[in-house]
Amino acid sequence: MAKQAIEQTGLIPRSIIRTFDRFRKQLLPGAEKLVIQEFRISRFQVLVSVKCLVSLTIIPLIINYLLKNFLLIPVTENFWNRHQNEIFLNSYQQDRAFTEIKKFEEKIYFEFLINDLDNNFIFESDKSDQENTTLGESNKIKYSLNSNFKELSEKDLAKKQTTEEIKELYFESTMQKRKKIQLIESKNVIQEDLQEKIIELAIHYNQQSIIALTNLFGDFITFGIISFLVIWMKPQIIILKSFLTESIYSLSDTTKSFLLILGTDLLVGFHSPRGWEIFLELILRHFGFPENQDFIYLFVATFPVLLDTVFKYWIFRYLNQISPSTVATYHSMIE
Repeated sequence: MAKQAIEQTGLIPRSIIRTFDRFRKQLLPGAEKLVIQEFRISRFQVLVSVKCLVSLTIIPLIINYLLKNFLLIPVTENFWNRHQNEIFLNSYQQDRAFTEIKKFEEKIYFEFLINDLDNNFIFESDKSDQENTTLGESNKIKYSLNSNFKELSEKDLAKKQTTEEIKELYFESTMQKRKKIQLIESKNVIQEDLQEKIIELAIHYNQQSIIALTNLFGDFITFGIISFLVIWMKPQIIILKSFLTESIYSLSDTTKSFLLILGTDLLVGFHSPRGWEIFLELILRHFGFPENQDFIYLFVATFPVLLDTVFKYWIFRYLNQISPSTVATYHSMIE
């Protein structure tokens, strides 16, 4: 009969039985050799687990980096830039580009309005200075008229006024010409800035499309490499799994309950839907897939519920038999 993975509960708690069993082994002859052997086994288990964990993380990352930079990116750039005319990989990239162009247009239009207000302020200040100068000259003329006992005739005064009007018209026409020139120059600058922004966005999203295709193929190959390592290193993975299980179960009940609450709240808690939305958007953008909001909302509405059901079933079916004290502590903490 196969040995059961879960110990049956009895009248005497298992912790007391294990304590007496450990005490009995220490009293038997040859206990020192047993302790040394257990230490060697534990040391071997730790070394194998660390090597296995490092191999499963470092080797795929190195292969992924080398594969992308020296093979996939050059091939994808050659195909994308020479054998087709598209810039955007999907319509969502195009919408983001249009949104950025619209924001940039609003920004430069706002800056243009501010510059126009500054120019009007300068124009009004120059005009007021000219009026003050003209007023001062007219006062001087009046003073000279009074001092010279009105030697100037009405004809001379009309000539003076005509000269002042000509000066004012000349000043206004000059300022209007200057304003028109500045307006034309501003429009040319705005047009040039807009063209530069469009070219910059085209280059950016073209590169983003290439990177998305590279990520798709590169990550698929990396997943295949990880699967091969899992099959090839199956004995080491069994030892790693045993080491992790023993490490987790050796924690205190409070620590295990805290980690359990932290994991469930992060994945299926009250604030988790927004996190799932951001995570899905990043994943879809990473692989260049369309960021369909209907799919994202449907996933967020169903997957956390399914995950919460799995958590509750695991707690009730397995954790309640393996560590009842942890379950009791968990329920006490959430209440």
